[in-house]
Amino acid sequence: QVQLAESGGGLVQPGGSLRLSCAASGSIFSIYSWYRQAPGKQRELVATITSGSSTNYADSVKGRFTISRDNAKNTVLLQMNSLKPEDTAVYYCRVFTTPAYSYWGQGTQVTVSS
Repeated sequence: QVQLAESGGGLVQPGGSLRLSCAASGSIFSIYSWYRQAPGKQRELVATITSGSSTNYADSVKGRFTISRDNAKNTVLLQMNSLKPEDTAVYYCRVFTTPAYSYWGQGTQVTVSS
């Protein structure tokens, strides 16, 4: 059974940093992604990392966020720097076992406010 454990959310001032972590277990995972959903908005893709460590980022976070993975620990990290109020959202980890099958984490709240 696949299980995902997210951690690292919280309250931070504008310009600050947070690091999100998602530990996966129960299968072999190919692609890890982070999504976010702000109140009243649709869920959006933030960053993706493949099994070969190729990365892709939403334009809104390029240069500020970095996604990385530890294959030995089945863990994906999202380092978020220079945070802005508009980064406030619930952040979700999503992992793929096949191109057509994925699992979602429970979400972790990130609030950027002074």
